[in-house]
Amino acid sequence: MAETPTGGTESRGDPSDTVASSAGEGPLAEGARKLGLRTDPTIFFVSAGLMVLFLLLMLLLPGQINDVFSSGRDWIVTNLGWFFILGVTTWLVFLAWAALSRYGNLRLGGDGARPEYGNLSWFAMLFAGGIGTVLMFWGVAEPITHFAEPPVAGVEPYSVEASRQAMDFSLYHLSLHTWAIFTLPGLAFGFFIYRYNLPMRVSSVFYPFLKDRIHGPIGKTIDIFAVLGTLFGLAVSLGLGTSQVAAGLGALTPLSDGVGTRVLVITVLTAVAVGSIVVGLDKGVKRLSNINILMAVGLMIFVLFAGGETVFLFRQIFESTGRYLESLVGLSLWNDSMADYTKEGGWGWQKNWTVFYWAWTVTWAPFMGVFLARISKGRTIRQFVGGVLLAPSLFTVVWFAIFGWSAMQIDGIGGSGGDLTREVVTNEQVPLAMFEFFSNYPAVTLIQGIAVLVVALFFATSSDSASLVVDMLCVGKGDAGPVRQRVFWGVSEGTLAASLIVLGGDEALGALQQVITVIGLPIFLLSFVMMFSLAVGLRQESHAAYAAQLDKMQRRSEPPAESKTPPKEVASGSTEKS
Repeated sequence: MAETPTGGTESRGDPSDTVASSAGEGPLAEGARKLGLRTDPTIFFVSAGLMVLFLLLMLLLPGQINDVFSSGRDWIVTNLGWFFILGVTTWLVFLAWAALSRYGNLRLGGDGARPEYGNLSWFAMLFAGGIGTVLMFWGVAEPITHFAEPPVAGVEPYSVEASRQAMDFSLYHLSLHTWAIFTLPGLAFGFFIYRYNLPMRVSSVFYPFLKDRIHGPIGKTIDIFAVLGTLFGLAVSLGLGTSQVAAGLGALTPLSDGVGTRVLVITVLTAVAVGSIVVGLDKGVKRLSNINILMAVGLMIFVLFAGGETVFLFRQIFESTGRYLESLVGLSLWNDSMADYTKEGGWGWQKNWTVFYWAWTVTWAPFMGVFLARISKGRTIRQFVGGVLLAPSLFTVVWFAIFGWSAMQIDGIGGSGGDLTREVVTNEQVPLAMFEFFSNYPAVTLIQGIAVLVVALFFATSSDSASLVVDMLCVGKGDAGPVRQRVFWGVSEGTLAASLIVLGGDEALGALQQVITVIGLPIFLLSFVMMFSLAVGLRQESHAAYAAQLDKMQRRSEPPAESKTPPKEVASGSTEKS
C-alpha cells in the first residue's frame, strides 16, 4: 500500500464495515441486518453483551468485586505509581516535541484539508466533552482539601504556604498533564485515521505494528476493550456527577439527596443527551457545548467581580501561573519518596490523588481521543497540540485561580479553617463544595441554580459525546450511524449508571471505581504503544516526503527530450565552418 506525503489517498479501511448486511456471514451479522444496524456486528454485540454481564456481576456481587479489585488497585498504585507519574510526563514531553518539530505542519487529513469547526466551537466541544465536569466538581473541593491537609510534610494547614501548595497541586492534576492524557490518543487517532484512511477505531492507531490484523480478532478485541472502558468510565463519572447535581437540588428544593432524586437526575440528563445524539454532532453536541461553556464563563466572571476581591484574584491569576510553571518540572517527577520518614501514615497520599487521577483519566483516553480526532480534521499537528493541550490548560489555570483562591480566602488563609473545610474535609461532602462556596455570594439561590444547570449540562455533553464515540467505534466511520443505534448507546449509559445507584448503591459505585482504576493499567500501557506507533508513523511520513521530493528533483534534473524539429542548419542544408 503506497504511502504518500499527503496522507495516502488509498483506503486501508476494513471493507466489511460498510453496512451490516455486508459485514460477513453468521448470526451476529444476520441479527444486525434484521435490526437495521450499520455496524460491525462483532464489536457491537460482544460489547453490549459484556456490558450487561459486568453490570450483573457488580450488582449481584459488589462486595466481592470491590475486595478483589481493591487489592489489585492497591498493588498497582503502590508499586507502579512511579510508572504512571513518569508516563504522563513522558507523553507531555513527546507532544511538545511533535508540535515544535518539522512534523508540526502536517495536517490531520490530506495537505489540502481544512478545519470543519471554528475555533470557538472547537474549543467548547473539546472542553465540555473533557474535564468541564471535573472543574465544577473539584474547582473548590481540591484546593480546600490540600489547604486543610497539605500533601507535603512539614507544611502548616491553612497557612500561606499551604494555600500556595494547594493551588500548585490542583493545577498539576488538572492542567497540562490531564490534557496530555487526552491529546496523545487524539493526535494518534487523527493521524492514522485521516492520513492513512483507516477506520474510526482505536485499533487503527496500531497499524504500523499490526498492519491488516487491525481488522481481525486482535483489532476487534482492542476496540471492544475501548468500548467497555468508555461505557464504565462514563458510568463512574455520571454516578459521581449525579451526586453533585442531587446535592445542589437538595440545597435548593425540598428534594432529598436520595436514590429517587439521583435516578430522576440521571433520567433527565440521559433524555437531554439522547436528544442531542439524535440531532447529531454538528447541531446537538456543538450547540450544547457552546451554551455550556458560555454559562461556565459567566459563573467564573461573576465570582471574579462579585466577591469584592477582584484585584487580589487578578494578581493570583498571574502569580499562580508563574508558580505553576516554576514548579512544573518538580511536580511532574515528584513521588513523595521520603513519605515513610516524614509522614506518620507513610506513603499513600499520591495513590489517592495523583496516581488515581492518572489511572482513572486514562480510561477516558479512547473516548476523548476519538472524539478529539473527529472534531479536529484539517488542523495541523501544531494547531491540534496547541489547541487541545494549551488552551484548556490555560482556562483551567484561570478557573482554579478564581475559584480556588476565593474559596481559600473565604475559609481563612492563616486561620484554622471554616465552613468549606468542615463540609468538604470533615464531613466529606465533596459534592456540596461548590454550593457551599456560592452561599457566600449575593443572589445565592439564583447562582446555585445556575451552577446546578451548568453541572448537569456538562454531564449531558459528556454523555452524548461518549455515546457518539462508542457508535463511531462500532461503525468504524466518523459519520453517525442509524438513530436507533446511537440512541441505544445513550440509553445504555444512563441505564448503567442508574442501575448501579438503584440496585447497588454506593457500594456498587465504589466497586466500579476500583475496577476502572485497575483497567487503567492496560489502557495506560496501550497509550505508550500509541506514542511509539505515532513516532513510527511520523518517521515514515518523513521518509515518504523525502522520497517524493527526491523524485521531483531527479525529474527536474533530467535533460529535456530531444526536439523532433531538425536544427536550423540541417533544415537549410548548410553547415557553419569554424
